[in-house]
Amino acid sequence: MVGEHVSITSRKPQTTRQRVLGVLTRGTPPATEQFIFVDTPGFQRKHRSLLTRRMNDSVTAALSGVDAVVLVIESRGWTVQDAEVLKLLPKVAPDQTSRVVLAINKTDLMTSRDALLPIMADAAQKYPFAAIVPVAAEHGRQLDSLLDELAWLLPEGEPLFDADQFTDRPVRFLAAELIREKAFRLLGEELPYGIAVSIDRWEESDDSSGRVGIIATLLVERDSHKGIVIGAGGAKLREIGRLARADIEQMLGKSVHLETHVRVRKGWADSARDLKSLGYE
Repeated sequence: MVGEHVSITSRKPQTTRQRVLGVLTRGTPPATEQFIFVDTPGFQRKHRSLLTRRMNDSVTAALSGVDAVVLVIESRGWTVQDAEVLKLLPKVAPDQTSRVVLAINKTDLMTSRDALLPIMADAAQKYPFAAIVPVAAEHGRQLDSLLDELAWLLPEGEPLFDADQFTDRPVRFLAAELIREKAFRLLGEELPYGIAVSIDRWEESDDSSGRVGIIATLLVERDSHKGIVIGAGGAKLREIGRLARADIEQMLGKSVHLETHVRVRKGWADSARDLKSLGYE
């Protein structure tokens, strides 16, 4: 919806760990609409650590500090995890108007449109949603309709960001996230949950090429995890670096030299000092 690679994705649950803003401004002045999407961490119940407690706190805080909420479920229907998130939604009094929109995603995988009707009827019984919008996000279907429904719920005011700004996060953060995304995608179920990425050095050349040199470290919690990330003969780590470098170059519009290392830092996910140094505050 924003049109840029702001939040990382993978098939692994709870890929997002920190609150990320994605900004979309549409229309021409003075009739503009600015949507500030707050992508929250996934609500975490499986792993218990100081990191996951902070992730869950971030989810709860985000729900209370926004003008509207989009709850996304898949077209296969409600899951146990969806029900857990449903409990976090703001309570709506009989005389109040709901500020929660339900987006039913992946409708392109459904055999017929009629299959949506029971899911929508079930949703209406679960919560007084302001609107229910079927979408196919990967193909861009019905996203304008979702934006239209959200626009009704937003207050009037001055834009909070410039029209060409698409996130509040600096490029170093986005680069670290892109590296972590490639690790999540390439390692799959092999990947230990306790992995993080730090940018140790960022240098931009003074010549006309503007080439960027980046040194990054992938942190793991156990010695046995280090070998998983590196892979046989360093193959996994090289592939993580290759794919991440391509995305970072596309983001920056510049040539990038990316050097990656793996380091063991035991217990980092339960260390307030380590979490602060990695930006998980």
